[in-house]
Amino acid sequence: MKQEELIAERYELALARIKEIPDESICGENYRDYFMQMADFVLMMDQTYALVEDGALRQMGMEELREHNQSLYADILPAYYGESYANPDYAIERLGESIGKCLSFLYTELRAMIPAAYETNLVSMTVRAELLLEVYQLFVCAAEEEREPDAEELRQILYWYVSDYYEAEFEEKSMALLDADRDFARRIIMESDLSDLRYLYYFGEYVTENELKTAAHLNEMSPEKIKLMADTYTEGYRIGFEVTNKDISIKETVTIRYFLGFERVVRQAVENFDRIGLQSTFYRAGANIFQGRSVNKNGYCGANPNKQYDYDHKEDMALFLDGALAERKIEAVRNVFERHKELAALYGGPAVVESFGEEPFVPQNKETACRFSEKQQKLSVANAGKIADIQNEYIKGEEHSFTIIAFPVPQIGERYEKIFDDVVRINTLDYMLYRDIQQKIIDVLDKGSTVLVKGMNGNETDMKVQLHRLDDPKTQTNFENCVADVNIPVGEVFTSPQLTGTEGLLHVPRVFLHELEYRDLRLHFQDGFVTDYSCGNFEGEEENRKYIRENVFHHHEKLPLGEFAIGTNTTAFSVARKYGIEDKLPILIAEKTGPHFALGDTCYSHEEEVKSYNPDGKEIVAKENEVSVLRDTDVSKAYFQCHTDITIPYDELGELSVLTVSGEKHVIIQNGQFVLQGCEELNRALAE
Repeated sequence: MKQEELIAERYELALARIKEIPDESICGENYRDYFMQMADFVLMMDQTYALVEDGALRQMGMEELREHNQSLYADILPAYYGESYANPDYAIERLGESIGKCLSFLYTELRAMIPAAYETNLVSMTVRAELLLEVYQLFVCAAEEEREPDAEELRQILYWYVSDYYEAEFEEKSMALLDADRDFARRIIMESDLSDLRYLYYFGEYVTENELKTAAHLNEMSPEKIKLMADTYTEGYRIGFEVTNKDISIKETVTIRYFLGFERVVRQAVENFDRIGLQSTFYRAGANIFQGRSVNKNGYCGANPNKQYDYDHKEDMALFLDGALAERKIEAVRNVFERHKELAALYGGPAVVESFGEEPFVPQNKETACRFSEKQQKLSVANAGKIADIQNEYIKGEEHSFTIIAFPVPQIGERYEKIFDDVVRINTLDYMLYRDIQQKIIDVLDKGSTVLVKGMNGNETDMKVQLHRLDDPKTQTNFENCVADVNIPVGEVFTSPQLTGTEGLLHVPRVFLHELEYRDLRLHFQDGFVTDYSCGNFEGEEENRKYIRENVFHHHEKLPLGEFAIGTNTTAFSVARKYGIEDKLPILIAEKTGPHFALGDTCYSHEEEVKSYNPDGKEIVAKENEVSVLRDTDVSKAYFQCHTDITIPYDELGELSVLTVSGEKHVIIQNGQFVLQGCEELNRALAE
């Protein structure tokens, strides 16, 4: 029997059994309600699969498509989440702590059948249907024996599901990243009539007015404007290879990550990449335990139906993670990359379109949600590092690049169209002007040994940043002159500072990092490492520290200062103030609106040996620090797999100056204004 026939037979057998569940009353009432809902959901997924497979989905009208899309996500929308088994609070209240956590996880895993149904991935549908039946049978047996189900036995079923299928699921995701023949999303983008917005419902993602209005707005734009946006994006990607002396001609694929609604720009980008010899791939943002869940989506996706849902389940792996599973994950990653090493070598890196403008998300920390133990935290950090090292063996950092650009969505406010136009203007500023001004700043910085940064207007920052010593200032520089290439828009100079001697307090009254808000964030540095930290989000000090440790430190015990930069895009700052959207800017733009400090890896992680030069011909030599240099002796201690930028806006910046070895002081910014000679043009936007 062929593999396809075997899967089809397994699926039909599982489906037939699941159809019987709603008519059975073997389990206790609470458990019966849970399994009835799960059976109903799987049957709805089967109906969706059939709609896609026989082409009926594309015959549906707009309103019918909207209703169907809502039905897929209704249960986890904020209005209904309070009584959803996906909500760990509700699941534990109804089913008890141990069993409730496991069954809440099971429901989230069944929800991965949504993309599987749209992609007609019968394997993914089958293994999840079978998982539901295996768990259900455990409860049936317990009821027949007149006892409570064994929580550990339930956890073991789920554990072995994760262990058994990790390699297959990782391969599925990797192929979407590396293999241009996996063209589900690309076919929708390139072949659909984009003036008929029904196409947005063909992806299997949640669709709201944001996506519909974004697509409608882009449809109103001239071909010339769409081309300008796409050209800026794809040319930035190409230049990223050029300025870092990497050979783009040896690459054949680029993956495009974006949010639904931007298909006109993405279609033009695909055509642009085709012309430079790169085929575009698309992989979906994580929707299951294998890909990981996060408020900050990584991959193409629609709207987030409920960020609290993702936040509640971001550490579900805590149900299972132990040494054996960690080793299994490493083995699986190695096996997949080894099987597909030729494709991995041809992968050029991601080209990302970010969106912004949604209401800021302030999460609720739930005691019922799964959280890593201290032991699991260490295991998770070590595991992530080993997996990153394996990936870098096959997708070499010194050979690939990336680019990122961002645009607003309609939820940003009534002046959306004007804001959008201003963001396009920001993204296409005259990089020659900024290049020359930034070079003047770098020339002064390269005279110094230390940079001083002090806050004002409620910002209590008082930082001293230690710079590397230049052996030959005539041919070397510490700072990269960043124009519009990998990080669009233009507007920053940055370095990897020395850790020894870097110290002080970094303080921001309010900042948004990876879509999460931090109030009164304080980070104390000593010799380049954060030694203490706090924020004011929650009443309890320990809860605040836990929030930072999980979402900024990513469970690392400590993090170094990987980057110091000076943002010069005063136009972006002025536009944000003009529309009152400072709290909605993505880090990509926000980091250009003042000096910023990045926790974690340097900007040159895994690329320290690649020689790169500024437009003036000087080699950028400050590419590592006392931590990243450990890659030569113990690579597990050299990298952290995170990099989080924290910006001080101009109107909170009292002084930014550089000290020379002899003690001479050069002031670059004072009281929020650029005072260094030759930078006067930057103040024009601030005055506006």
